[in-house]
Amino acid sequence: MKFPPSVLEEIKARLPVSAVVGKRVRLAKAGREWKGLSPFNAEKTPSFFVNDQKGSFFDFSSGKNGDIFKFVMETEGLSFPEAVEKLASEAGVALPKVSFESQAQEERRKGLHEVVEIAAQFFEAELQAERGGLARRYLAGRGLEGKARQLFRIGYAPPDRFALRDHLAAKGVGAELMIEAGLLVHGEEIAVPYDRFRDRIMFPIHDARGRVIAFGGRAMSAEVSAKYLNSPETPLFHKGALLFNHHNARKAAHDTGQVIVVEGYVDVIAMTLSGFPQVVAPLGTALTEDQLGLLWRMADEPVICLDGDKAGRKAASRAIDLALPMLEPGKSLAFALLPEGQDPDDLARSGGKPAIAEVLGAAKPFVDMLWGREFEASQLDTPERRAAFERKLKEPLGLIRDEATRRHYRLEIDERLSQLFAVAAPAPRSEQRSGYSGGGGRGGRGGFGSGAARPNMPLRASPQLARSPLVQRTHRENPREAFILLALASHPDLVLRCVDDIAELGLEGPAAERFRQALLDATVEGGFDREAFRRRQEQIRVAEAQAALLAVTGPAERLKLLQTADPESVFDSINQALVLHHRARTLHSELKAAERALADEATEANFAWMKDVKARLEAVEGTEANSDD
Repeated sequence: MKFPPSVLEEIKARLPVSAVVGKRVRLAKAGREWKGLSPFNAEKTPSFFVNDQKGSFFDFSSGKNGDIFKFVMETEGLSFPEAVEKLASEAGVALPKVSFESQAQEERRKGLHEVVEIAAQFFEAELQAERGGLARRYLAGRGLEGKARQLFRIGYAPPDRFALRDHLAAKGVGAELMIEAGLLVHGEEIAVPYDRFRDRIMFPIHDARGRVIAFGGRAMSAEVSAKYLNSPETPLFHKGALLFNHHNARKAAHDTGQVIVVEGYVDVIAMTLSGFPQVVAPLGTALTEDQLGLLWRMADEPVICLDGDKAGRKAASRAIDLALPMLEPGKSLAFALLPEGQDPDDLARSGGKPAIAEVLGAAKPFVDMLWGREFEASQLDTPERRAAFERKLKEPLGLIRDEATRRHYRLEIDERLSQLFAVAAPAPRSEQRSGYSGGGGRGGRGGFGSGAARPNMPLRASPQLARSPLVQRTHRENPREAFILLALASHPDLVLRCVDDIAELGLEGPAAERFRQALLDATVEGGFDREAFRRRQEQIRVAEAQAALLAVTGPAERLKLLQTADPESVFDSINQALVLHHRARTLHSELKAAERALADEATEANFAWMKDVKARLEAVEGTEANSDD
């Protein structure tokens, strides 16, 4: 029985070799491959390897190798048709009934491949011809010459309505086949079908085997409404199931263990020319499940490289929502955000490989992006808003289908929430029973419940709160203020990202105020003058202020002051500290108001208010208080 090659390719695309082999062989990750004990020979040392990128297995002990069909045939004793039927069922691929019609359909697909290939050659030739002069100059201005044109087979579609149609007709291609290949525009109201692509730079789109199956065209005229135009869906081309440059990136991804996702064709080409051939792009749409599956076959943690603007963050959010249900052990995404106003092509031309490598090196893990998406969009100044923030973070976690991954995400989010909100321990039972012990009978039944309170009785903080920096600020610097300022001094590249927050930050410590001023004095329009800041640090008063701040900084915070600390992680810590700092100041003001209210009117409600504010203050400042124990 003969199966169409397209069906076999689809089965292999949906079933990684490791997934098929893993049902019979216990596999362990070995670099960019998997290894295990041979299923064909008894052995103690693994000599059996699986490579998902190449779509094959190899057994050194027996010399056997092949694809998923060969593995099932060898291990289960099935014939090739039986192996195909078994794996098609697992992959959810419907096998066509072998008939004259199905054979004719497969022959037609071969014909479509030939037609699209002829079109690609026509576009390449037109780029080199006289009509392609403007297109060549445009490409030269974008740095897309020589090697780029050759590797990506860039071409040009002339402005004539029938140029490609007439060229294909001269080679014996019928109009019906041209329409099926997506090369002509047709319809009931169109008397004569005409070329779909006109006056456009043409980027051929290949399948995983490297065959041209469709095109993307960039308009040369600014007056055209659609700047980029892709081929329509055809028997060969399903844009949601393909990636631009997949055929070239597969080997590079295997060699580097990384695959990078950018937005457009030119971005792919620019990144490739800059030394990053492991790069692909969706085909004019947001990522789909099929495309994510292709990415995970190339690398365990694809890097989504996006513009740093609002549109880029929106695209990152869509990728988060898509990937959440599909996360599993070892399979995730990372996000590299470009400087605002730049795309990969801009960065490649302005900074080259080092600039791109720096952006990729700072890629954020999936969990950081999930946290940051909600954190940046939330206000945390009331209990209701904090509860809403917590709900927005936790609700999406239920979408993760893999139980182990879901559990670890919940643990991670709980830990981050605990650090952010610093949940306080409940008050001792004796305090809960007695309330405000302002006098009363011998049986301890006094307090507001008995109406025997003495409003002039002095209020005393608990031992823990007495040690808190909130009530010691006249004697020492605030550890949180110290960390924020010292972290910026240790990582000057972050100063401009926080300069407005720092300028408006309310500070209690005199040393913090002096050190902040030194930072702001070194901030110039468009940059941070490191040499000017170094000179300020050498001044006695600034040096003393820095020493005072360092003295109240805890061991965990000091690790983030090291030059080796990840700047993005430090930036996240600074943001969290700023939120907590604003919250503490708000609560401190509220405490004063509660104390005045209690002094003016000794009611149970006012006492409960004051006690609640104190508990929330202890929660916020709990970390500093504990460090003094």
